[in-house]
Amino acid sequence: MSVVLYEVRDQIAYITLNRPDKHNAISTEVDDALFEAWSAFAADDEARVAILSGNGRNFCAGADLHDHVDQWLEAGPELGRKVLDKGFAGRITRGLHRTPKPIIAALHGWIIGGGIELCLAADMRVCADDANFGFFHMRRGMHFGDGGIVRLVNTCGVGIAMELELLGEPITAERALQVHLVNRLVPADEVMATAEDMARKIIRNPRSAVESAKDTILEVIGRQLDDQLRIEALYSYSVMGDPEIHEKKDEFLERRDADRATTR
Repeated sequence: MSVVLYEVRDQIAYITLNRPDKHNAISTEVDDALFEAWSAFAADDEARVAILSGNGRNFCAGADLHDHVDQWLEAGPELGRKVLDKGFAGRITRGLHRTPKPIIAALHGWIIGGGIELCLAADMRVCADDANFGFFHMRRGMHFGDGGIVRLVNTCGVGIAMELELLGEPITAERALQVHLVNRLVPADEVMATAEDMARKIIRNPRSAVESAKDTILEVIGRQLDDQLRIEALYSYSVMGDPEIHEKKDEFLERRDADRATTR
């Protein structure tokens, strides 16, 4: 059985960590299998949205310390440059992170260390209300190096990133929601259904608009306001020639759109 499962149903790609006996810790084998899955998703025209999840009791226990840490410790000071294009978890944290297709992480159980970096590389996170996030890597003398700090700052803000990373303490799902680390909290048995509902709502929208909006959001992060405004305008208006947008406009004007908002 593969350590990562990949399946496409109804335009949704299901990418599933499948190493439950090891709490879905990311070994080099899992890393390679995730690279294949993310590459397949990016190339698959039938797949518009991905849902990332984990089999077993926990979403992901982070990097497997049996086959990651030793090679890092023995690599010397040039390690940082050598891994710049490799990232983590199949390069989705750095290298393949600019796929325009949305990715939703469906979280449950424990999400630890590199598992947090992996879920932060997704665009949205649906979380079981009894889940926990473990920032224990700091206790072992390590801090995030594969997008975790960058995405914590961008998603939660500097103060929260400082707290979560420097204290090395676990946080509950409720705390994760408060600091915007996750988008939604639901009962554990509703996580996948909620993620699928979100995916279907994304798919309902014209593909060009969805992918342009994601690209725009990623592109404006960290830039000055004037640059942000220019990029937003360039990206937004570049999709206006899409025939689907004209079709949607006509449906609206002729009151034929099925999901029309009503007002009193």
